[in-house]
Amino acid sequence: MRIAIDIGGARLTATLADNPSARDFAAMLPLDLTFEDYASIEKIAYLPRKLTTEGSGPFANEAIGDLAYYAPWGNIIFYYGNYRYSNDVIRLGRFDGDIAPLLRDGRFAARITRLP
Repeated sequence: MRIAIDIGGARLTATLADNPSARDFAAMLPLDLTFEDYASIEKIAYLPRKLTTEGSGPFANEAIGDLAYYAPWGNIIFYYGNYRYSNDVIRLGRFDGDIAPLLRDGRFAARITRLP
């Protein structure tokens, strides 16, 4: 499944992973969220409820442009810097292209929707 993330007039697209957490996230769409910077490698926003963690497990090839879920806090993550897998992080998908609209200071609003 593909999704769109609209940020200040720019549209990014992403492809979701085939796992229970990503499907649970897709079921919540559309969402209007406010993102903020965390640790100078990721943008985070809190979801209205926690996602299922069923079927989660280790993954490899972490990369800039990953979308993930941090289970303890219940937030979605857009990675714009290098990171390492953690037991608490579940990959939800990856951006399809340029992530430049994420590289902004301060808080910003985003609307996340499913694409046909």
